[in-house]
Amino acid sequence: MCTGKCSRFVGLSLIPLSLVCIVANALLLVPQGKTTWTDTTHLSLQVWLMAGFLGGGLMVLCPGISAVRAGGKGCCGAGCCGNRCRMLRSVFSSAFGVLGAIYCLSVSGAGLRIGPKCLMDRHWDYHFQDTEGSYLQNRTMWDLCEEPPGVVSWNVTLFSLLVAASCLEIVLCGVQLVNAALGVFCGDCRKKGSPS
Repeated sequence: MCTGKCSRFVGLSLIPLSLVCIVANALLLVPQGKTTWTDTTHLSLQVWLMAGFLGGGLMVLCPGISAVRAGGKGCCGAGCCGNRCRMLRSVFSSAFGVLGAIYCLSVSGAGLRIGPKCLMDRHWDYHFQDTEGSYLQNRTMWDLCEEPPGVVSWNVTLFSLLVAASCLEIVLCGVQLVNAALGVFCGDCRKKGSPS
């Protein structure tokens, strides 16, 4: 596969993944779609770190757009430089995206392991923190959280989505990093004047 076509494919895959991360993080801020519990005393630290919005979202959206641009015609109109300029930008952008996706993965993984902050026995705290993630298999424990209602399933679903999306982003940004590096040294395999 040509480095330009590969860049375009990777970029078009990264853009929707980054948007999924942004939406998932926005939903974490409003448990069950209600704004009743949207303050620092009711939401966990992992939600406030905005890993889906910043790391898996914006920091991956930039490499996605850069990869799509690198997959287009060369920066010199007909592609006289073999598209090396855009590929070089995509190398740095992809490295940036890998860092963002790793940030999203680590914070989301911690959010799954620690569990949500919820009201139990008239006390707001991380009640599942000491279970080391074993609460994930024991759904009867989920009902122990009184408020916000259904917060455990809400957090588990959205943090799991962020973990899966960030893993895919790490792989795709890594592929684009290698692909763009090859594009810098070898140029694009397309002929001058061929369609993008």
